[in-house]
Amino acid sequence: MNLRPLRDKVVVKPSEGEEKSAGGIFLPDSAKKKPQEGIVIAVGNGKVLDNGEVIPLTVKVDDKVVYSKYGGTEVKIDGTDYVLLEEDQIFAILE
Repeated sequence: MNLRPLRDKVVVKPSEGEEKSAGGIFLPDSAKKKPQEGIVIAVGNGKVLDNGEVIPLTVKVDDKVVYSKYGGTEVKIDGTDYVLLEEDQIFAILE
C-alpha cells in the first residue's frame, strides 16, 4: 500500500462484517452491520499544536482499534477498503 497519512491521521483496515445472523442466516452486503473495529495500517507524524510542537500519536501500526461508526473517510486502494480517521475518532485500543 502506498498511502502515508499526514499529521494526526490514521489508516485503518476495517474488520470483516458478520456473514451470518445469530440464527445462521447468511446476510447480503446491504444487511451487514458497518464495522467499528479494525487494524491500524499506518499513522501520521502526530498532532501539530498552535506553537508548532508535534505530539506523537497514541496508536501505532498493528493496533486493533474501535472507532466511530460513521467517522472518517472510506477509500479503496488496490481493491482493499480502508478508513482514514483522525486520532480523536478512535475510541479504544483492543488488547
